[in-house]
Amino acid sequence: MKHELNGASIHIATGGLDFDPTKPVLVFIHGSGQSHLTWVLQTRYFAHRGFAVLAPDLPGHGLSGGAPLTSIGDMADWIDGLLASLGVAQAMLVGHSQGVLVALETASRHPERVAALTLIAGAMAIPVNDALIEMSQSAPEKAFRMMTSWGHGPGAHKFDNTQPGHAFLGYGRRVMAQNDGAALHADLVACNSYDGGKDAAASVTQPSLCLLAGKDKMTPVKAAQPLVDAIANAKQVVLPDSGHMMMVEAPGATLDALIDFLKEGTA
Repeated sequence: MKHELNGASIHIATGGLDFDPTKPVLVFIHGSGQSHLTWVLQTRYFAHRGFAVLAPDLPGHGLSGGAPLTSIGDMADWIDGLLASLGVAQAMLVGHSQGVLVALETASRHPERVAALTLIAGAMAIPVNDALIEMSQSAPEKAFRMMTSWGHGPGAHKFDNTQPGHAFLGYGRRVMAQNDGAALHADLVACNSYDGGKDAAASVTQPSLCLLAGKDKMTPVKAAQPLVDAIANAKQVVLPDSGHMMMVEAPGATLDALIDFLKEGTA
């Protein structure tokens, strides 16, 4: 669906059904250089099983207009503003990678807005190599290739897709190329600059799931462990054979973990 926010037209995937704020609301927050296409299976599943689903393209990403946001704090305030503008008092947030930082910061700044957190392939801090940040401006196609290569596990590099003829890496590059030309650089700088993860994680009181990937080279399980430890009573699940992009590499297992957590956390 299309929605106007802060003078920009925003695209929000709703899983194929009209958005109904009277239902339990699930918000899916994509990572750096990504869009709502990250969440195709998950959004449709939950939309058709009693949830109201929102998977927005952040400004300058996917089908959304507006200039890309330049800090994690701005993104968190934007998520809060989006929910307020849609009449949503409280929602469960699902963030991936950069979206983990955004979800954490939203819960810290606007705790009354957040009912639960699912943090996928994230950490309290996500430092970015200076060369990649520079490359995202000077040679974006090269940056897309580097990020999709590192962002996928061994199965994806063998083109081990459940749909014959479809390649994870090529699809990932096409998704990134659809964004505003400044989006990836803004995202990487925002991640690299964010230093509020420790305090944000310590402030979380909502039910939380940390979903990690055993073959993740971007936010390895070891790097994510301080986040798990900092959140009171956080549940941890590791998908041993997946890379960073587990929502597309291991969609069934990712969905199972979400389903189990939501059954427990919202019971």
